[in-house]
Amino acid sequence: MPHDALPPDPFAGDPEDPARVLGEPDHDHDQPPMDDAERAELIGDLSDLAVYQALLEPRGVRGIVVDCGECQEPHYHDWALLRSSLEQLLADGRMRPHEPAYDPDPTSYVSWEYCRGYADGVTATESAR
Repeated sequence: MPHDALPPDPFAGDPEDPARVLGEPDHDHDQPPMDDAERAELIGDLSDLAVYQALLEPRGVRGIVVDCGECQEPHYHDWALLRSSLEQLLADGRMRPHEPAYDPDPTSYVSWEYCRGYADGVTATESAR
């Protein structure tokens, strides 16, 4: 069962929900459904993420930094937040918005490529023994 990063909606099912005045969400910006190859890649990413966290979290790495193509700024994702976002994408076909890390220490985050290289290095070392 995926971990839900947000608390349950306190107004779920309430006919007096104050958000009802906002109307239905606009889904015009929705992406087309994920195809089998994209789904398989995402499942692979979740598997890789678990390995990266197991290897790097004990070394003080808090998560992954991603350079955002939209705002040209680095985004810092703690392990649990990134896992939750990827699980949400897998379940719903989109990621819900989230708050960025508060005052992150950039030295505590590494890129996905760094994680992959680190894991490859550990695998090569283990295979050489």
